[in-house]
Amino acid sequence: MIKYIKLTGLLLLITTVSCSKLQDDLLNVASPSSLETQTIFSNIDLTKNAIDGILVPIGETNSYRGRYIPWYGMNTDAEWYNSSESTSNDNADLCIYDTKANNSLMNTTNNVWAQMYLGIDRANQCIVGIRQYGSPTVGSAFGYYLGTALTYRAIYYADLLKTWGDVPARFQPTDINSVYVPKSSRDVIYKQIIADLAEAEELVPWPNGGFATNDTEHINKAFVKGLRARLAMAASGFQQYPDGVRRSTDADLSVAKMYKIALDECRSVITSGSASLVPSFETLWRNLNKEVLTAGSESLWEIPFAAGRGRVLFTFAVRHTTNDQFQQNGANRGGQGGPLPNVFYDYNVKDLRRDVTCVPYLWGAAVNGIAKQQLGAINKWYFGKYRYEWMTRLVTSTNDDGVNKIYMRYAEILLIAAEAANELEGPSSAAPYLKQIRARAFSAADQPTQVDAYVNSLSSKPAMFTAIVNENKYEFTGEMERKQSLIRWNLLGANLANAKAQLTDLKNRAGAYTDVPKTLYFKYAADGFTLQIYGLNRGETTNPGAGWTSIDWTVLTDSKIAALYKNNPDTKQFWPIWQVFIDTSNGTLKNDYGY
Repeated sequence: MIKYIKLTGLLLLITTVSCSKLQDDLLNVASPSSLETQTIFSNIDLTKNAIDGILVPIGETNSYRGRYIPWYGMNTDAEWYNSSESTSNDNADLCIYDTKANNSLMNTTNNVWAQMYLGIDRANQCIVGIRQYGSPTVGSAFGYYLGTALTYRAIYYADLLKTWGDVPARFQPTDINSVYVPKSSRDVIYKQIIADLAEAEELVPWPNGGFATNDTEHINKAFVKGLRARLAMAASGFQQYPDGVRRSTDADLSVAKMYKIALDECRSVITSGSASLVPSFETLWRNLNKEVLTAGSESLWEIPFAAGRGRVLFTFAVRHTTNDQFQQNGANRGGQGGPLPNVFYDYNVKDLRRDVTCVPYLWGAAVNGIAKQQLGAINKWYFGKYRYEWMTRLVTSTNDDGVNKIYMRYAEILLIAAEAANELEGPSSAAPYLKQIRARAFSAADQPTQVDAYVNSLSSKPAMFTAIVNENKYEFTGEMERKQSLIRWNLLGANLANAKAQLTDLKNRAGAYTDVPKTLYFKYAADGFTLQIYGLNRGETTNPGAGWTSIDWTVLTDSKIAALYKNNPDTKQFWPIWQVFIDTSNGTLKNDYGY
């Protein structure tokens, strides 16, 4: 497993500082000589260490581990920060489209911006070194490592672009002459990394198809193709530019060209048979929490975390009030974010994804080491995809849980294929892909109506597109993928405004939510800690009788709803570059979009 090894002395030789550092810092770092570079990249073991080092910055506290994964992606029409009302809080500002360049959580020299560029610089060193000294060919270890380095660099750039828009382009190792680099057009970067991935996919095998591809922590062809498809869709999609929200005007990034790339790549993965949906949606997420890493199933690639690194459950799991029988990670772990309260009611009641995704309870204070589930309030739900109680390892770290973050799964391949096929060929070509997604979501008895009849009724491109947008919500809520999708569809502002209206209707039990119960009833199962709940489903309003305890299910305030976003999301699609990097850029960096 790639588990954030410590850097060897030789690896340190190929590490240079990111563009955010002062020139004096760079002068104090030894640059590798050509002899040292040749020594590393002509030796397969040293090359592997260097490749592993590209991902080391991800595991740092102020990087993906404790800043990017926990905060990028909220708030959308499906997810929100459960403390969004704390509008004077810098944490909340990151979510409610009110981020400042001096945000106290982010405005540090070792923040994720710097860590991303550190990873990019390490990838650049590896790419140059392997090309010069490693004899990379298809089927060789050096070829695999070159494909991996190209993919890792594309991952960092993909996340930079979706978070900041236009950013500096660095495709060569940093040296004394390239410390200060202004922002480049994102179009240039998109074209480069899409081309890089075309090369990488030729160099790496399919899952379980060869060198190092038997687990989900290593790069494989199915993931590379899927990432290339995702980037093609994003590059041609709507996004905020300094002059407004629009598509790219670069002819190379047109919808026709990019959607064809996306469709071709997705169809290649589908026809390869190298990946597939896990038959049960619940099993998929149980496997993540159990840390099942076998390649060739649904998870195409995961950000790998060691047991003492990574805060996926720490951030997003069903909340645990204290240490208990399921976790020793500390008090008040999980529950930072959750689905919007209306999302549970937007699912079809027979959709098997609903109860996996949306959890209305938390784990209360443990008594003699044993905690019980307890109902919260309608305004605070939890993501059920992440659960300490589904782990097989007892977490004892005080801050980190070590569960991987799924970066891409096969379900996205199917939904991108459906979207691109609908646009290029029409709804009949999209239908088979959408049916596969929905077939897993419903029992065999419900599939004639919820899969076949439903999808077959989508006879126009607009109807199919709307269905795909909705299906993405039902499939990916809680995975922090929704925000970029809404942006590229030009639906971010409109859908968040609609979400406020839906939440208001839910609060008032009006519109589409008139039949949502106002009172829940609960009792405990025979094990003494598992809740049995009546009143969650629409229309469940009859008192179930003796043995049940009631709880009010109406507390959803106007201030909580208003805090979904503070500014128009379409004017704040990106975070600002943090002030510390602006100040140390020698005047080459600036913020746009009114920051």
